[in-house]
Amino acid sequence: MFEFFIARRYIKSKHKVNFITIITLLSSLGVMIGVAALIVMLSVFNGFGSLVTKLLVEFDPHIRVSNLNQFEGDKSVLIEEINKLNRVESAGFYAEGKIIALNNKSYEIINLKGIDENLQTTDWGVKSKIISGEFDVQYDNGIDKIILGLPIALRLSARVGDTIFVSSAASIERSILSLSIPQARPYLVTGLFEAKNKEYDYNFAFTSLPSAQLMLALKNSVTGIEIRLDNISSSEKVKPVIQAISGEQITVNTWYDLHKDLYNVMLIERWGAYLLLALIIAVATFNILGSLTMSVIEKKKDIALLRSMGATKKSILRIFMFEGILIGLIGTATGMLIGYFICWLQLTYNFYPLDPTKYIINSLPVVLKWSDFFAVGFAAFFLTFLASLYPAKKAVKVSITEAIKWE
Repeated sequence: MFEFFIARRYIKSKHKVNFITIITLLSSLGVMIGVAALIVMLSVFNGFGSLVTKLLVEFDPHIRVSNLNQFEGDKSVLIEEINKLNRVESAGFYAEGKIIALNNKSYEIINLKGIDENLQTTDWGVKSKIISGEFDVQYDNGIDKIILGLPIALRLSARVGDTIFVSSAASIERSILSLSIPQARPYLVTGLFEAKNKEYDYNFAFTSLPSAQLMLALKNSVTGIEIRLDNISSSEKVKPVIQAISGEQITVNTWYDLHKDLYNVMLIERWGAYLLLALIIAVATFNILGSLTMSVIEKKKDIALLRSMGATKKSILRIFMFEGILIGLIGTATGMLIGYFICWLQLTYNFYPLDPTKYIINSLPVVLKWSDFFAVGFAAFFLTFLASLYPAKKAVKVSITEAIKWE
């Protein structure tokens, strides 16, 4: 179409007023910088989001069923039904409660978590985070076994093979009622884990389910069920099915629900940064509006000649709309290439390293997603379209006789 041809020639041609050329270049440059900054920023946020999810999901279940003391049926039947569901890879009971761990003159108040045999055979959770010793919590020859977080072990001065003593609130309560000394059970430290998550490393120890039930005076009761799926993306689909099986009084949470506050904060930060950097593109589009407005003033004679030769008002509108959109597209495409190149450099050469002694990672995490490119491209195109609309409508209103008379 001839409108696009003329718009392209207007961009390439030299203007009578050099200031218009400068503003046009600045407009395209502003869009380019804004788009590149948005691509890099969103990719970094994706990297941190993926890192957080990886650290949490490697240790947490995909779905957790809790508040089982409200369940009126047979819990063994419930877990059998859950294990039969599609997408469910493994499911098992767990028991959890506060304990006091003692070694020599040191003590720590931590959470003791007992896991059953179904969860002990999986490759996720504490088993995948063992850094010393081995994953062994089986009750053997009258010996209870325990796995400690590395920070807890350091505070207790306990190593693999040492025996620590554990007492619970239930044990202390019994001793008070019976006016006796609180009893502490010996536990053999078989392994140390490090999840790189302070919530677990500083607060949790693991043992077998029967041992935890005995220590916490739960008898045969359990705290809940932890479920692992074959695909984490199926969590929201499987959740209502498990809720229907277990009943409305039972709490069912997905991995996202367990850390909802953290993900909400990350989402707010992401949108805040997106809106702030989008202002760069918005300012650049205002420059496009200014340069096109001055271009309309400069091209009054051309507009009048085109109209006199039979060009319609729609054609004049399209010419200046195309001119503005082309300026924006050039900046957008160039910005996307620059943003992609910067992310590729970080992924390939790690030009922005991080100190692993201070952070849990050694480089700035970056994850590229095509959806970000589409979102940024659409935002830039939409703003450019709006900026081009006013000058194009003004060009349509140019009077043919007035423009030719004064030339």
